[in-house]
Amino acid sequence: MTHALPILNHQPRDPRVPPPAPAEARRAGRLHDAHGRVIRDLRLSVTDRCNYRCVYCMDPDHRYMPKRDLLTVDEYLAVARGARDLGIDKIRITGGEPTLYPDLDVLLEGLGALGFEDVALTSNGSLIDEAMARRWSERGLRRLTLSLDSVRDERVNEITRTNATPAGVIRAITAARAAGLDPIKVNAVVMRGRNDDEIADFADFARTHAIDMRLIEWMPLDSGRTWDREVVVTATEMLAAIERRHALVPVDRTDPHATALNFAFADGAPGRIGIIASVTRAFCGACSRLRVTADGKVRPCLFSHEEWDLKPLLRRSGTEPDVAAFIADAMWTKQAGHGIGADGFEPPERGMSAIGG
Repeated sequence: MTHALPILNHQPRDPRVPPPAPAEARRAGRLHDAHGRVIRDLRLSVTDRCNYRCVYCMDPDHRYMPKRDLLTVDEYLAVARGARDLGIDKIRITGGEPTLYPDLDVLLEGLGALGFEDVALTSNGSLIDEAMARRWSERGLRRLTLSLDSVRDERVNEITRTNATPAGVIRAITAARAAGLDPIKVNAVVMRGRNDDEIADFADFARTHAIDMRLIEWMPLDSGRTWDREVVVTATEMLAAIERRHALVPVDRTDPHATALNFAFADGAPGRIGIIASVTRAFCGACSRLRVTADGKVRPCLFSHEEWDLKPLLRRSGTEPDVAAFIADAMWTKQAGHGIGADGFEPPERGMSAIGG
């Protein structure tokens, strides 16, 4: 029998707490927003810290949140249990760079025990070795997504503002494959004048390493507020650049919640291409995502200007139904779309590293 989740007493209303959603939105086992979208995916950021300072993400002078403001592993697991009770069946651990989170193994073991259909992790790959990947797989991790914004050593240096090279990601791919973490995806943010002359080279990388290479339109989520629409390389341009070298065929077009336009190589070569056209072909109408930041803010949308502070409830040892009810209320405020192309669009105050990828 399905029971409605309890309605919390939010009076007088705290501006950090979402207004109560209708009773139907608080029903256990099903999370949806006011626009009828069913929410199935939780992006859980476990740190805002990163060992890179990528030009499209983090300003060189960016300051991290105080560690005391970040959730504990028990609090992250409390969030996950509340989300699971609402029907969330996929969870992705993000950052910052999540491999810097000291309790990552403990968290993955706890998530694995909760019975999620899919547990994934996004990383820049710089610290991943085979022993680490095997340990994560044993604890319940199923998939790994890596980041590589150039196949040229000097450009990786420039984009990450470190001495990183593609070799680090290649080692992480090998480690993930040995641990059975599959499919392996590698993300690249494509920027005009920075790495857009490598688009077909990224396709070669996918073929060589038999991975899903995902090319992403640059979104206005950098902490330095340097995003410029003129620097966005569109999905149409990316596909044209690849098809001048390799013929592609569309695949996997049946999932209404898919964020990428996926293609296989027409000659049957291994590897695939995914184009994430967040700017020019927004997929907001089918969005199934919920985000919780490392400091416990529930963000209904990546571009939300409102975020709801779950941390006080967690630190009052709120019950599992209370946490679920808070999340349900927050998701009822999810906006219809990000509005990047609209007049008067303003990016969120926090950048991607503080929100979670």
